[in-house]
Amino acid sequence: MGSIPETLADRVEAAQTLEQVRKQDLRCGDRVLVTTRNSVYTIVALGDGEYRIWGGWFDREGLSAQRVGINGCTWGGSAIKHDIVAARGLHLEFANRVLTTRIQDIRVIPAKAQNFPN
Repeated sequence: MGSIPETLADRVEAAQTLEQVRKQDLRCGDRVLVTTRNSVYTIVALGDGEYRIWGGWFDREGLSAQRVGINGCTWGGSAIKHDIVAARGLHLEFANRVLTTRIQDIRVIPAKAQNFPN
């Protein structure tokens, strides 16, 4: 991602072109792998705005797997995009107020595509 948009209007415009994972597009059991500048997070959608999180800060604090909500993503300030789980170039904010470093990569693994041995 290039420079950070300066004004709220610029951020709204830039948000239209973000590579992002919207909350409404995830189904129960879907996994989102988020690679930030410093960490990797695994996020599993549980439904009702709740997620199970592994990795990054949660691992370092001994709290994996933690059930927590996701507030959305920020550009690094107070403006937050609430309707997304992750967007390349932004910072992910969990409901416990943990803010990640800038997101570098996102991968979604739909629940139906997950093949686990019985």
